[in-house]
Amino acid sequence: MSDLLTAQMVRKVFGGLVAVNDVDFTIPEGSIVSLIGPNGAGKTTFFNMLTGVYKPTAGQIVFAGEDITGKPPHAITERGIGRTFQNIRLFQNMTSLENVLVGMHSRLKGGIIRSILHTPGVKREEREARQRARELLKFVGLERRDDATANSLPYGDQRRLEVARALATGPKLLLLDEPTAGMNPQETADFTQFVAKLRNEQKVAVLMIEHDMRVVMGISDRVTVLDYGEKIAEGGPKAIQRDPRVIEAYLGTAAVAQ
Repeated sequence: MSDLLTAQMVRKVFGGLVAVNDVDFTIPEGSIVSLIGPNGAGKTTFFNMLTGVYKPTAGQIVFAGEDITGKPPHAITERGIGRTFQNIRLFQNMTSLENVLVGMHSRLKGGIIRSILHTPGVKREEREARQRARELLKFVGLERRDDATANSLPYGDQRRLEVARALATGPKLLLLDEPTAGMNPQETADFTQFVAKLRNEQKVAVLMIEHDMRVVMGISDRVTVLDYGEKIAEGGPKAIQRDPRVIEAYLGTAAVAQ
């Protein structure tokens, strides 16, 4: 299996603080990879470099064979990396369908002039976009919620809507930033199954920052552990659970007794 994304010696320094320190990291095509570690370990900073929010201080990021180091977020989205956020960032007063259509924006070809003139091509594209948006809502389990405003949806459904919007960008890789944060155990279990379905049916690779170890250990092909901006371990879930450095830095001895 070839690597979809490769990060080499990636570093991010804020003032005198090294937030991410020379991290090597790969995501194989079609895999589910989790990034774990204590608060302040550099996980979200690393995410933000992969998606163009931050420019790496040093190092290189290659995605689908192209160097994307330091490219702006819209350029990275166009190349096939979608993401969700730790704090849900939906347009709360827009409908589910409208939220997904916003995500599709980077894939639509109708320019501003064609849109104003409302040419037949633009009308057809709009029709197809709505159809695709409805298919995505159905896929994430929000069938018949097209016209519900985002703020009227339960928390778990808002998370699913955010994933639908990210899928609307047509990603090859989907980054989920703490997707089960704030969910109850049933919502968490449902979402874990949903991530597996995402990979299998939408054919996207998934990178997750996740604190819930049942989710991480239950679904990941590989787990990478950061601590103080450094990669301290990487491997399959079982190996990570037994790794002495990971237990000391993050999991605690209780995790090993499970």
